Parts: sequence; C-alpha cells; structure tokens
Amino acid sequence: MPVEAAETVTSADIAAYALRLGDDALFLGQRLCEWVTRAPTIEEDLAMANIALDLLGQARTLLGYAGELDGTGRSEDDLAYTRTERQFRNCLLVETPNGDFALTIARQLAFAHYSRLLYTALAESADAVLAGLAAKASKEVAYHCLHAAQWTVRLGAGTEESHRRMQEGVDRIWPYVPELFDSDELVRRLDRDGTGVDPARLRAHWDESVTAVLSEAELTVPAPRWRAGGGREGLHTEAFAPMVAELQSVHRQYPGASW
Repeated sequence: MPVEAAETVTSADIAAYALRLGDDALFLGQRLCEWVTRAPTIEEDLAMANIALDLLGQARTLLGYAGELDGTGRSEDDLAYTRTERQFRNCLLVETPNGDFALTIARQLAFAHYSRLLYTALAESADAVLAGLAAKASKEVAYHCLHAAQWTVRLGAGTEESHRRMQEGVDRIWPYVPELFDSDELVRRLDRDGTGVDPARLRAHWDESVTAVLSEAELTVPAPRWRAGGGREGLHTEAFAPMVAELQSVHRQYPGASW
C-alpha cells in the first residue's frame, strides 16, 4: 500500500493559530481593564488589573510571534493597533460586554478553565515558542481559574440576589461557550503535527471542571438554546467595534508616535 504523505505545517499556519490565541487574550484583557476603579472592592480592582496584565503579556508574545511568521514583518503593536474589526480572529466570548460583576465572573469562569486546559496541553507543543509561552501561561491561568471559581461560589451560594445575578450571568455567557471548542482544518492539522491543540478534545474535561464549580455554587447548568459563532472568521458582535476604537484611540490620534 502506498505510504500517505505527511502533512506540511507551514509558518503561515502557526502564525494564524498564534493570532487567534493572541486576539483572545488581547480583548479579554481589554474588557477586564474596564473594571479598574469600578470593581466592588479595591482588592478586586487589583485582581482584575493583574489578570488583565497576564493576558496582555500572553497577547504580546503571541501577536509578536504571529508577525514574525506571517511574512509581513508586522510588530505586536501593528497587529493590535492597525487591523480593522473584520481582521481580528478572537472568539466572541471575550468581546462580550462586562455587564455586572456576576456576568464578568461567569465569563472568567468559562474562559479561564478553557485556557488552563489549552495551555497545559500546548506546553507539549513541538514549537518551542508556543511551548514556552504555554508553560508560563498555564501557571497564570491556574490563578484565573481559582479566582473565578471562588467568586462563582461566593455569589451563587450567597444571598438570594447574588444567586440570581450569578445564575443570570452563567445563562447569558453559555451560548458563547461552544465556539471555544470549535474545530477546523487549521487546528486539526496543527494538532496532528504536534504543534497546536484541537480544542474539541478539551470539551469533556471543561464540562467536568466547570460543572463541579457550578454545583458547589448551587447553580444550574443552562440548557442549550442557541449558540454564537463566527469570531474566528472575523464576524463580531455589535459591541466589538466600539471596543476596538477605544483600544486603538491613541494610535489613531497620534499614528507613528513613540514614547
């Protein structure tokens, strides 16, 4: 029988993959920065800022690496500040508005548990840069998971009002969860090559860990209703353009400026 030819993973493939992960981190960090001076306590101001800084560090590494590999010579700043809305490849979950604190915590619970599984697996990547980034990021997101889980339980098992808000937060973010685990030819090819991780194989572990937190918080796992999608193809929500404009506002006003 003829031997099947090995698949070739190109630099452009790895660049596209790094871009997705970098965009996720960039925009979730941007959303969390909106809580600074607005969080329920000073301690939470600091916690949200620190989590956002972790995400920004991940984004810088991933976007910088994408720029090195895609042949355009773009820097991390170029990729963050000069792309248009349709050129970003983040999942829709990270761009959803913060809402109240419970909604933000629900979003954090979902994304942090996904990130922990992703980066733990990606630490074994055949690509040295991705493996190094993932080894560091997996330690950071372990704290993000703990922080989100503690607040989920505190609110869910707290007062009647906090329970109601926490359940509403989980209900509202749930339709955005499936997109985290969507698989396509790019991630399947990178997964087979040992360079990337197909998120589809992480879903069962995510369900187990997140369901355990919700159970402890006396919250109900939402029933499937509808599902969001399209972020990886550049199709975003109405809330996305204003966030991009705010992120890029200084660059747009002073293009080419340096400090």
